[in-house]
Amino acid sequence: MQIRVVAARPWEVSADLLVVPVVGEPAFAGELDELDRRAGGELRALHAFGELGAKTFGTALGAPGGLPVRRVLTVSGGEAGSLDRETARKLAASALRRLIGRQVRTAAVWLAPIAAGLGGDAALAAELSARGIVEGGFEPKSIYREDTDAAPPALDELILIAAPGADAAALAAAANRGQILGEGANLARRLANRAANDVTPVVLADEARAVAERYGLAIDVIDERRAAELGMGLFLAVGQGSDNPPRMIVLRSGEEGARDSLGRRLALIGKGVCFDSGGISIKPADRMEEMKMDKTGACTVIAAIVTASRLAPGLPLMAVAPAVENMPGGHATRPGDVVKALNGTFVDITNTDAEGRLILADAMTYAEHLGATHLVDVATLTGAVGRAFGNMVTGAFADSDGWWNQVATAAERAGERYWRIPLVEDYQPDMESWYADVQNSGSAEGSLVKSGMFLDKFHTVPWAHLDIGGTAYYRKAYPFASRGACGVTHATLVELALAGQG
Repeated sequence: MQIRVVAARPWEVSADLLVVPVVGEPAFAGELDELDRRAGGELRALHAFGELGAKTFGTALGAPGGLPVRRVLTVSGGEAGSLDRETARKLAASALRRLIGRQVRTAAVWLAPIAAGLGGDAALAAELSARGIVEGGFEPKSIYREDTDAAPPALDELILIAAPGADAAALAAAANRGQILGEGANLARRLANRAANDVTPVVLADEARAVAERYGLAIDVIDERRAAELGMGLFLAVGQGSDNPPRMIVLRSGEEGARDSLGRRLALIGKGVCFDSGGISIKPADRMEEMKMDKTGACTVIAAIVTASRLAPGLPLMAVAPAVENMPGGHATRPGDVVKALNGTFVDITNTDAEGRLILADAMTYAEHLGATHLVDVATLTGAVGRAFGNMVTGAFADSDGWWNQVATAAERAGERYWRIPLVEDYQPDMESWYADVQNSGSAEGSLVKSGMFLDKFHTVPWAHLDIGGTAYYRKAYPFASRGACGVTHATLVELALAGQG
């Protein structure tokens, strides 16, 4: 898809479709009034019919008479004063998804209403619109059937209409940034949505190698023999019940040993359980088919380092993705087994379904061995986080206010929502083991906090943990996205990395 920015009035641009964002109840004055007049009163007619209102992501498709477009599509950004970065992006995604089943090759988006809702920032409006259009075009059914009629139309050209006199070159650069962010999110979604019989740990490593070669990243893939030599006992314990061997995937950009402008060697750690049966502590059958999504964290950090390297070539950054299958079997780890972690901690595995924290622990330690000075991990770690915050807010832990503030700033730029959860030392006695240094799963009370406390034992540098157990994928379709992986945290990780851009 080509993106073109033009400085013009919305009624001066030719396209198959004109997207008209509306924030709040439409006030037919100024350019909106003139657009409606030139459209033969179509916008007022839609409003009178009750289709053009303030319901967030509501759409109305009309046939204007006097405009150089075939159709006009209005999309609501919600109540006046409520437009934020997340809503602006999803508004654009909703516009494209409204076109499923339509033949549209060129679409134009009028930026002025979005920019006005974002404090007059036209560049931000261009970036979020481009990103939203790209993300809205993702359809998981197209992974296996390119001819699916469930996908939105593949645009040849997206035209962003800026105000006359605007700096079109600057807005085009912002739109290009948004397009690259959207493509990265879709890469993460495509990998996460693929079935477990399609993406094993070895295949995920192969996919990481392919993108590394394409974008000039260094890659190292640690197999089970080398992992044993290194002492990655927790990582190996999770994967040993499967016929599909584990792989520790390490991607790096920038010069060996270099640090970014903030003095960081940032490492992104992503949980990559390609299928999670629960192991010997087997899960209930209900919704077990969704456990192919337990690799979403790994898919996200692989995509994030690709995106960051595209936006800032040579930026020092690391991504570590421990990939395993957690299966029952004759060689599977049993509840009560005691295993030694890479950092020397002995762990009493009381529940084999608390496996994500085990592979993350060794991955975090290994990232530090490689020189990481700051860590952030992403994982579908607990069901408790979804019960606490639902599917639109990601739970988070951090060991220091200073590091969390950097992560939160990146999240704000990305337009993603998080809620920081405290690490409560009073729960430490519940995690004590009869035989080892710590158990991987204690009592149910405070289990969400205890998951963070477990990971907190496996780092010596600033660390944050993003639990996407509730937000990694949608179980129903929304106006802005299909069911399946949604790419959550990808933009936050990228923005966090780019904060160290020289």
